[in-house]
Amino acid sequence: MPPKSPETRTAVLFVCLGNICRSPLAEAVFAHLVRERGLEDRFEIDSAGTGAWHVGERADRRSMAVAARHGVSMEGRARRVEPSDFGRFDLIVAMDRENLRDLERMADGHPRRPKTRLLREWDSEDGDEVPDPYYGGPEGFERVYAMVRRSCEALLDHLVAPEG
Repeated sequence: MPPKSPETRTAVLFVCLGNICRSPLAEAVFAHLVRERGLEDRFEIDSAGTGAWHVGERADRRSMAVAARHGVSMEGRARRVEPSDFGRFDLIVAMDRENLRDLERMADGHPRRPKTRLLREWDSEDGDEVPDPYYGGPEGFERVYAMVRRSCEALLDHLVAPEG
């Protein structure tokens, strides 16, 4: 399959509440999978939060630790979803229904509304939301990693499929 030109890159934004646990983990996992497949030229990948509490902070140390245990590097700092994101991204992927509702409210009236979906729509196991592990222990972060990994693998397969 020939590489996409920069004009046809697929821009994907992962979103959770504060952009320190789930969405930066999803961004890092998806980017890792894209690199493993040599598809870097086909994607623009980022993450953001619907709230501004953690803007400028690094990801939660527990998210970074679970990613590192699985060979995934997490870079970047938390940011909030901006109005320009709705024109920049082709697909905005929310971690839970509250994030999805917030995104739909934020996008209301924007001239270009990208597809907004839940990450676990691509998960092979039952469930529709990625739970927030922030107030739990390391086992919650490991569980979230497994959900995110399965979902990101299937999402990438979907996006690179001929009809994706």
